[in-house]
Amino acid sequence: MTDATVTLIVMGVAIVAFISNRLPVGVVAILTALSLYGLGVLDLGSAVAGFGDPAVLFLASLFVVAEGLDASGITSWIARSITARVHGETALMVALMVVTAVLAALLTPNGAAAAMVPIVLTSARSIGVSPAKMLMPVAFAASAGALLTLSGSVVNVLVSQTAQEATGQGFGYFEFGIAGVLLVGGSILAVVTVQRWIPVERDTKQTKDFGRHVDALVEHYELEQGLYRLRVDEESGVSAQGLGSRAELYAVQTPDGGVRGLDEDLHTGDELLVTGQDEDIEELVRSANLSIVQTPLRRSTQSQLVLEEAGAAEVIVAPRSALAGRSVFTGMRIGTVTILGIRHKGKDARTAEVELQEGDTLLVHGPRDGIFRLVDFQEVVLVDCPESMRRQLAPLGRRAWVAGAITLVMIVALSGNLLEPAVAGLLAACAMVLFKVVSAEQAYRAISWQMLVLIGALIALSTAITSSGAAELLADRVLSVAGGGGVVPVLAVVFLVTAALGQFVSNTASVLVMTPVVLAIGEASTIDPRMMLMSLAIASGASFLTPIATPANMIAGAASGYHFSDYWRPGLALMAVWFIVAVFFVPIVW
Repeated sequence: MTDATVTLIVMGVAIVAFISNRLPVGVVAILTALSLYGLGVLDLGSAVAGFGDPAVLFLASLFVVAEGLDASGITSWIARSITARVHGETALMVALMVVTAVLAALLTPNGAAAAMVPIVLTSARSIGVSPAKMLMPVAFAASAGALLTLSGSVVNVLVSQTAQEATGQGFGYFEFGIAGVLLVGGSILAVVTVQRWIPVERDTKQTKDFGRHVDALVEHYELEQGLYRLRVDEESGVSAQGLGSRAELYAVQTPDGGVRGLDEDLHTGDELLVTGQDEDIEELVRSANLSIVQTPLRRSTQSQLVLEEAGAAEVIVAPRSALAGRSVFTGMRIGTVTILGIRHKGKDARTAEVELQEGDTLLVHGPRDGIFRLVDFQEVVLVDCPESMRRQLAPLGRRAWVAGAITLVMIVALSGNLLEPAVAGLLAACAMVLFKVVSAEQAYRAISWQMLVLIGALIALSTAITSSGAAELLADRVLSVAGGGGVVPVLAVVFLVTAALGQFVSNTASVLVMTPVVLAIGEASTIDPRMMLMSLAIASGASFLTPIATPANMIAGAASGYHFSDYWRPGLALMAVWFIVAVFFVPIVW
């Protein structure tokens, strides 16, 4: 049995394994590479070389850059800013697709789709439209937007690197956008035309919308009462009760977190917890030589609940919690976290001192690391993650400007060919960590290790298809089906084969399988390899017929409750647009 035959058999088994979904895709990819080594098609160095490929390193860095843009709040801010100005169902659909496409060019389709889900939930509900009506168009726009820039998707990077190796000329950073702009515009037109085919009666769920969450917290914990925290600047030898103010003083906390009785003398650094009319508080501050440490977080100042470095969180006292049985009061500090509200036995405790019980809820505010320490050491359960709230609601801060600057520098370096993609990406990823846009732990978590393993292992299959002669066999078959090897028939067959494969396996896997075939077709038919590779990149992205075709489809499907059969009708309309661009437009430009 020849190496070509063995390679095709291994490829067939791998495709079946991908489609069956019985094993993790990373395991299938690794077993494929090891099979090619074990059967003697590749040596060990070639079988594992993909894990050190520059394209893999570049992709790893892009995950960190995307996390920086998302963690700094830029993605949500952009989406909120644009969609807040749009009214009407069709106009909103178009706006959401445009925003998603732009984000996909910067974040990859998966990051854009994930970032857009809460924005879609908020904006759709604000105009009385089912979010399911908008989520599928957003997923499709994410795939189209990936073709706007080199860093838009894994496929673009792989195709550009292949073109560089085969012809000495890769694709420029914005060169994909020549076709990408048509794909985005055509996809929007197709979706608007067939929007009646998109289901609306679906169980939209999953990602929480925090758009009105702050309002709910202010209402639930009755924050309108107005809590002031005042600091004693110099000792006066009197107690809190002796200050004689019309304001209500209900607690005194020492600098070390302890509690002082209202009848005890005040000392420098003590903090008084006070409620009352603003003019009464001002009079108390002047007469007793105090300073204001914290003003009330009311409905009019609720933006202070979610800031770049600090935020609010609702927590529940867990069974056997260290807080159970502890006396607390509104305004009390625990570590670096302040209690803004207490619900004791289902009722608001207001300023009363209460002994916490299991199941009581607290609204706390402070630095996020302080909130997480409270969760870890005091054994409370977070109701909502404060980091998720910050990403959706916080205004742009220092980290956002830093993340934007880092990304802009990376884009300039890539578009001007000033640095190799892997170098530019790794420098940008390191900068995100060094400038504290993301922590090292966040950076590691942001990387899709499954995706990197999949690509690294399948590069071995692509190598085997080329070196074993399997590519030539498949190329001859494609040319025979195309009837003579004309450009349009060949591109049409390649598109249909690649797109069909991409409905069931990742577009990355389908490109790695088809790349050597496309190059062999180019050699056999004298068709420009760069043209073939650009068409291949478009064909691999035309994965619209099933919810498992792309992660973006899966993200939208999970959030909307789409059925498996919901995709094919609107998906076919989009595939027709992509077919026209890949088969008829690409030859004109490339």
